[in-house]
Amino acid sequence: MTQQITIAGGGVIGLCCAWYLQKKGLQVTVIERGDITNGTSFGNAGYVSPSHIHPLASPGIVSKGLRWMLSSTSPFYIKPRLDTDLIRWCFAFWRNANHTTMHRNIPPLFNFLMLSRELTGDLKNEIGNRFRMEEKGIFMMYKNASTEKHEQELAKEANALGLETIICNGREVQQMETEVEIQVRGGVLYPIDCHLHPGDFMHSLHAELVKAGVKFQLNTVITGFEKQGNKVSAVITDKGKFDCDELVLAPGSWLPMLLKQLGIHVLLQAGKGYSMTFEKIERNLKYPAILVDHRTAMTPMGADLRMGGTMEISGLGSPTLVKRAQAIYNAAKLYYPDLPVQFPSTEKIWHGYRPLTPDGLPYIGRHSLYSNLVIACGHAMLGLSLAAGTGKLVEEIITGSTPSIDYSAFNVERK
Repeated sequence: MTQQITIAGGGVIGLCCAWYLQKKGLQVTVIERGDITNGTSFGNAGYVSPSHIHPLASPGIVSKGLRWMLSSTSPFYIKPRLDTDLIRWCFAFWRNANHTTMHRNIPPLFNFLMLSRELTGDLKNEIGNRFRMEEKGIFMMYKNASTEKHEQELAKEANALGLETIICNGREVQQMETEVEIQVRGGVLYPIDCHLHPGDFMHSLHAELVKAGVKFQLNTVITGFEKQGNKVSAVITDKGKFDCDELVLAPGSWLPMLLKQLGIHVLLQAGKGYSMTFEKIERNLKYPAILVDHRTAMTPMGADLRMGGTMEISGLGSPTLVKRAQAIYNAAKLYYPDLPVQFPSTEKIWHGYRPLTPDGLPYIGRHSLYSNLVIACGHAMLGLSLAAGTGKLVEEIITGSTPSIDYSAFNVERK
């Protein structure tokens, strides 16, 4: 009898899980609270970045965060509030932000990133490049000498792992960016990194899944679960009940709320990010870039340009802070002073929620409380980078296949 797989969450992680599971002949239903036209999987920078080997919880981030956290225009902001889960998450994050933990986490994260980078390329070849994937690398650009030193040290770490890096001074960067003026001290280009249009990627994957027979239950809110012994037998929603032989939870920042209904507590916070997309601009960037000093991402998408950034921990449903988007725009103009764009109206400012674990690694694997429950969540800023790899691992977990990589570091019950 064919197994029925139910996936809670129709973001890029959920769709990639569905992709690999249906390829094994399994019946898949995706339950999504939205309509797969918006969300974090749509408005992000579009990076697939094996170079991002440092987890979010890393040395120095706490001291920087303390300086930034009370400024609503800084790259990192925590809205002051009394919240037990937030306090526990902050304590765990502080405990993990050290050299020992970071260096223990780099190898499994790097292996995961490399697997996913390869699989993303395979996806492009299989379904066609309808999502504007460009494999020209991504720049890490800087203005300050201290940042230059730090980025060049990171480049050496990347080299030790086998990644190619190209270190450029400001003049060399300008020679590569021929359409716009750029004011930087220099930059490090990671040729293995690539970028794509995340919205197009989602639409393409969704269309292929529908064609393959995957069922989508959209605009549907999960309200509970039915359990039989140590199994979740059905998902209860506002649109009815859906039976499942296997349940995959990939709901992004909504994971804690769903797990609570199963009697499971997990540390995870929603990190809001903002972006703005400027369409058909007169002169565009040649290369995507992270403006390191200001934590801002710049992504050319054909004739369009997207700029985004910030990490705002203010809870789900918090209002849009226009001044945070203004800070992103101001940073972009510091690096590209003649960029032909104007700050947009409020309705054109997008935001989404990144699911943040306290050690910077995702939660992937089965939970011991239920024999048919698989969790795939907590990818922070690496959701698109790790999506294909996550989908493949989830398929291997459910089918009992030999895993492509050792995923023990992503244990869903780690403390």
